[in-house]
Amino acid sequence: MYADTEKSLRFYYDSPGIEHRDTKFLGYSHDEVRQELQERLRELDGNAALEIMSALEASFRMDYQDRCDQRWKDDLSRHFRDLYKRNGSRVSLEADILKAWKQYSQSAKMLVSQTIGAFKYRHWLAHGKYWVPKLGQVYDFFSVYQLAQQMEVLLQQQS
Repeated sequence: MYADTEKSLRFYYDSPGIEHRDTKFLGYSHDEVRQELQERLRELDGNAALEIMSALEASFRMDYQDRCDQRWKDDLSRHFRDLYKRNGSRVSLEADILKAWKQYSQSAKMLVSQTIGAFKYRHWLAHGKYWVPKLGQVYDFFSVYQLAQQMEVLLQQQS
């Protein structure tokens, strides 16, 4: 979907003479049309990253619930069952689920840390981008997509 939408935006905005043919662009200079294209591409990038991170959160929450319901015997699952006894399904993604993943999955510690950073990016996107985020790295659709793919593989391997 991301690639199709990006191509469509570029096709639309890069049409020769668009500032003369489309009433939306009446009075726009060529540079203003290009600037608006860049703004739309940034919006697309952020929205697509937000969707990916929402799906990744759902995967973590489903994993949490599966570990509790299926009573897996590993330390992470035992920890999750203890959390479930106290809080049920009302657990914090970062403070409870990701913190536990970081603590109990030594091989995934770095990947989970990167995921926590990406969720900070998601918070910034979801809450209006009105502050300057301190993320430690630049996030975009592609970096979030790659990270989510790696985490999904890890979740599948651990189940």
